[in-house]
Amino acid sequence: MTARVDRDSTWRRVLAALMLLVAAWGTVWALLNPAFRSPDEQTHFNSVLRLAYGGGWPAPGHAYVAPLIDQAEKEAGWPGDLPGRHYKRPDQPQLVDITPSVRADRTRIDAANALPPTPVPSDAVVDQMTQHPPGWYAVGAAMLRVTGLAHARWDQALLALRLMDVAMLVAAVPFAAAAARRLTGSWPAALVAAPFPLFVPEVGNILGAANNDALVVLACAVVIWLSVRVVTGDTRWRTAAGLGVALGLGLLGKVMPAFAVPGIVAAYALAPWPGSVVRPWRLAWRGTFWHRAARCATALAVGLAAGGWWWARNVLTTGAVQPVGLPRDVSNLATVPGNQMVPRALRRVAQSFWGHLSWLEVPLDLRLVWAGSVVLAVAGLVALAVRGARRGAVVLAGLPMGLTVGVIFNAWQFWSRTHVLVALHGRYVYGGLTALGALLAVALWHAARHRESRARVTLAVVASLALIAGAAGIVWAFVAFYRGPHDTLADAATRWAGWSPVSPGVLLAVVITCGVVALGAVAVTVRAVFAVGADRVPELRP
Repeated sequence: MTARVDRDSTWRRVLAALMLLVAAWGTVWALLNPAFRSPDEQTHFNSVLRLAYGGGWPAPGHAYVAPLIDQAEKEAGWPGDLPGRHYKRPDQPQLVDITPSVRADRTRIDAANALPPTPVPSDAVVDQMTQHPPGWYAVGAAMLRVTGLAHARWDQALLALRLMDVAMLVAAVPFAAAAARRLTGSWPAALVAAPFPLFVPEVGNILGAANNDALVVLACAVVIWLSVRVVTGDTRWRTAAGLGVALGLGLLGKVMPAFAVPGIVAAYALAPWPGSVVRPWRLAWRGTFWHRAARCATALAVGLAAGGWWWARNVLTTGAVQPVGLPRDVSNLATVPGNQMVPRALRRVAQSFWGHLSWLEVPLDLRLVWAGSVVLAVAGLVALAVRGARRGAVVLAGLPMGLTVGVIFNAWQFWSRTHVLVALHGRYVYGGLTALGALLAVALWHAARHRESRARVTLAVVASLALIAGAAGIVWAFVAFYRGPHDTLADAATRWAGWSPVSPGVLLAVVITCGVVALGAVAVTVRAVFAVGADRVPELRP
């Protein structure tokens, strides 16, 4: 009993430390990203403000950008090209040549500028975000109203929304670790899943910005954790209901959580049930078929009632799962030959999953992209092939694989009509971040031969590498965002401080504090894993 208490105490302490590591990393990214340098951040922000000021949720194609956004873009130096852009456009302004706007003079939000004028001008820009449900936007609007930031400067309100997304990312971390622990029975092996986001710089650019992907990440994290509980034997009614609630809340953010449905079905199909140990598996499965079906149906029905109804309503009223909020203009995009469609689609998704910052302007070195992709693919194959936790690995792998295939299939449908590839961004796979982290943890647990001593060393190494990778990604982005061709690092830091929503002193203090917290978190992790004696590993789960 004492050994178990010690393990649980260490688990909680190290998990808290790793959550602080992710929080510190995400906070720096929230300050580092220049305003509106993450896909569609302007319109995400605009839709939050519309709800905060009572503008409702118009039908797709009938929501418009408010005057505040136009002014904020000018004060943010938009659309000046970033120094790290993959090719220079001489006809476009360069961010390094633009003098940062005076922080105190930046426009404040009020009822006059947060909503589009009435009647709407003929040249008004469409805000396509009402093609999504209003879930994340309602949370953001409520947060701005409660904190009083709905009346603050636009850059302060934008930073608050970014930090809200970071908080959602941090909240997803315990579910990744808990899913891995459920499958491995090893606390150090499970905690390998916690710092996984730090290996993916694009996560910082996306979830350190204001967008609705954060709600999807958090909801899918809960779905993955509960699905893993199901496939390892937790077939209670309340677990089924919890699965449905998490799925439904995620569907009120985006359609991506729908790709978790096959994993939920697989979890109930593969779960061990009472009697399956002492009777032939096939007979036991027949005997529990209706029990499985009832609980699985409950989870899906609750999900439909909690949020899936939005998408069912779309199909009934518009004939499409997701109506088009803004028709695509692809006249200036090159066509792609049929024999190159799949390879290019895979490369674009992989590139923008790992690192293609801003509006796909700053690509990560392709060698790192392929190296990371190979590591994840091998980890998935190991988790699926090696005995122990294979059923759970099937459930984990289903969501990221389904999202990847779904994104490419959607792009293929558009390509089949136009021969142009669009809508290929790795952030659409981020609903599977928790599953990918847990898969990596299971694979490394197998590599450690299920030995606690080796698992502890693995955790210490992965946490240290995560700190290095996270810092390297931040430095890479800092140079790409702010350092001109003839600038020193001091020049780049001055430019960052000039564009920042906080004063230079506050910015420096926050960055230093986050660095100290990150180092302390890894130190706590390393000290804890080497301070604990060898623990007995429980019997392997399915």
